[in-house]
Amino acid sequence: MHKDKIVISGINGFVGQHLAKALNDLGVSVIGIGSEPYVAEPLRDSVSKYYSQNLIDSWPDTGPVKSVIHLAGLASVGPSFDNPQLYINSNSAMVTNLSEYYLEQESKPRAIIVSSGAIYSPDQPMPIAEDSEISLNSPYAVSKVLVENQAAYYRARGLDCIVVRPFNHIGPGQAPGFILPDFYKRLSATTENVIKVGNIDSKRDYTDVRDIVQAYVMLATAPTLGHNIYNVCSGYSLSGSDILHKLKEAVERADIIFEVDPSLIRPTDAQEIVGDSSRLQDELGWKPQYTIDQTIKDFVEARVTQ
Repeated sequence: MHKDKIVISGINGFVGQHLAKALNDLGVSVIGIGSEPYVAEPLRDSVSKYYSQNLIDSWPDTGPVKSVIHLAGLASVGPSFDNPQLYINSNSAMVTNLSEYYLEQESKPRAIIVSSGAIYSPDQPMPIAEDSEISLNSPYAVSKVLVENQAAYYRARGLDCIVVRPFNHIGPGQAPGFILPDFYKRLSATTENVIKVGNIDSKRDYTDVRDIVQAYVMLATAPTLGHNIYNVCSGYSLSGSDILHKLKEAVERADIIFEVDPSLIRPTDAQEIVGDSSRLQDELGWKPQYTIDQTIKDFVEARVTQ
């Protein structure tokens, strides 16, 4: 029986690995693209073909496919201030190469272009829907808005480009640089009963990576879609303090206390951000399946077994 082929760019990353496994479980033939020489070891049985490719230069000759889920790109807000043009050039070039390649194909796939909930202004009523105000408050955000404009341009040229705006990701396998793995590292390394933290009172909308992946799968495989842009978020906010206390319980370190280090506080940090994913829920029936307690439990178990 013929299997649908779906391309995942950035397949070796945090989201890519979860996405590849989810698609493989559905019987999809997964084609992976990554900058690394080889596909990540955990994905060897989930990927039918792998291309090692610098997508800033060109897109590999994948041939006709059902969908492309474009995860590849520079994805951190903070470092974008140090090298703004690199972020803008790199993220834009990848979408240009993707789109120009598939425009030349007789059978044109749906392209899921991953943007970010970080493009929204935090200074507006919550929750944030797809038509809420956008703020160009970092080079990263500038690059993502540019990518969305490219998606609109290529949509007008006949490519089925769908933009997704995921909010904060969280879950097993996440690398340092984000709240859960960073706090886990500090809790695991300390021999004292005190760790330093920044602003742990600010609240964010966190979604388990496995729920985010299911949204991408639904969007990539739906026969038709009613919109061009979709938020992916839980619709609830949690403070850093909430996550820290749950993590303390999961690693059985209830003795740890937190002290605020002023040098770790970002002065422009918004107090609360909450997203609205009702468009995705109403149209495709998506809703988060993982509680924050389950997410943290699974994250810790994955770290312990590494």
